[in-house]
Amino acid sequence: MIAVSVAAGFLMILADRGQAADRDDGAKLAAMCTSCHRLDGGDGSIPTILGMSPEMLTRAMLAYRSRERPSHIMRAVTLSLSDEEIVIVARYLAALNKQVRP
Repeated sequence: MIAVSVAAGFLMILADRGQAADRDDGAKLAAMCTSCHRLDGGDGSIPTILGMSPEMLTRAMLAYRSRERPSHIMRAVTLSLSDEEIVIVARYLAALNKQVRP
């Protein structure tokens, strides 16, 4: 838990500095998320990730990676991403939320 909190804090600093993250990279990386987490929130068995703040989504993905939150699928997804890529995905999805939900 402490490791995840420290890592999340570091990533929040990284997120603040990385405002110019490549939107194309975010779209490419988030494709693996949106294939299950439908952007319209229409699948009740898989929660929507729209509406989550980048900080909350980053913390959630780090918790899956560290096994603090159990999910074999989410652990595999998060292990395929670097810390920076997790931040890019979280920021991209948060920005996308603003476009989908005015």
